[in-house]
Amino acid sequence: MLHKAGFVNIIGNPNVGKSTLMNAFVGEKLSIITSKAQTTRHRILGIVNGDDFQVVLSDTPGIIKPAYELQSSMMGFVKSAFEDADVLLYMVEIGEKALKDESFFDKIRGSKIPVLLLLNKIDTSEQEILEEQIQYWQEQLPSVEIHAISALQNFNVKGVFERIIELLPEAPPYYPKDQLTDKPERFFVNETIREKILIHYKKEIPYSVEIETEEFVEDEDIIRMRAVIMVERDSQKGIIIGHKGSALKRVGVEARKDLEKFFGKQVHIELYVKVNKNWRSDARQLKRFGYNS
Repeated sequence: MLHKAGFVNIIGNPNVGKSTLMNAFVGEKLSIITSKAQTTRHRILGIVNGDDFQVVLSDTPGIIKPAYELQSSMMGFVKSAFEDADVLLYMVEIGEKALKDESFFDKIRGSKIPVLLLLNKIDTSEQEILEEQIQYWQEQLPSVEIHAISALQNFNVKGVFERIIELLPEAPPYYPKDQLTDKPERFFVNETIREKILIHYKKEIPYSVEIETEEFVEDEDIIRMRAVIMVERDSQKGIIIGHKGSALKRVGVEARKDLEKFFGKQVHIELYVKVNKNWRSDARQLKRFGYNS
């Protein structure tokens, strides 16, 4: 039996639904999802295996014009997604006209690999507008395949996945067949906590936060974790903790519930808050947190 395998990289502007699509393909919640821009900071791999295929999916940060060092590192992950893809998924939503960075758009236009343009959130659109959008993108990018989908409603996701498999080259698997992702357990602890902060805190707070899991001890029936929430200023520390620790407690309770579902066993989690001044602009700190700077 012939075996197909390859890297399928998902790019697009912030809030277009890339993480929702990735999770729908994989069948697990690997990428965190919120309504806020810049939710995804790292490049996250999700691996889908069949008897005769392995699809290595990559969810990248939403494309932005960088304002500080952290955002430059995030765009580095997007750049790498162009370099090793066997199939590129360019995701847009109804009403979008171009990427935030013109140079990335030019790369798509000149791509030598198959590009599938996924027109997402069609469940929110009228048929006439959808047809206009398809025509617009056919004119903009005549060499790409266009697929209308709703990642949230799982509409046409299976059809796109089957098309991806058709386009993959013949190759042996790149990862063990029982592997789901390239990230360690602590990464998903960090991301789950960060998701709760994105949901519950406003303004600059979520973007000034980084999480570091300092302890992860797994016993037969429980996982014990200790994680530090890092902020840039003393005033942010107080906001994260909240009155008598109430805000921090809510983050911990909600993160624990999600992590118990993810790991399939009881979780005990301790959260602390620490000030780490200007970490977003410090190349050494960014490297420590896994960003390429």
